[in-house]
Amino acid sequence: MTTAQENTCFGILDEVFPLGPEGLREVVPACFECPQKTDCLKAALKTEEGLELRSQILDRNPAPGLVGRIRRWSEKKSLSRLKNSQGGDR
Repeated sequence: MTTAQENTCFGILDEVFPLGPEGLREVVPACFECPQKTDCLKAALKTEEGLELRSQILDRNPAPGLVGRIRRWSEKKSLSRLKNSQGGDR
């Protein structure tokens, strides 16, 4: 794996961060050796599926106190805006 253009898996969430046998997402071992791993995972988390994953993570984690709930609400609102802006581009 040399460049992002040559990687057919670049930025595809289910290819670079698939569900493992225990139902948890895991980084594919081959990705650790790839020089594009950081950019690839960041790109995967910006896809529609990645934004949904981030939203699910926020839903699972409790928000302690008022500030925590406001912070979580703000993050969910940001993710919602990102989802809507991606949907408008298609």
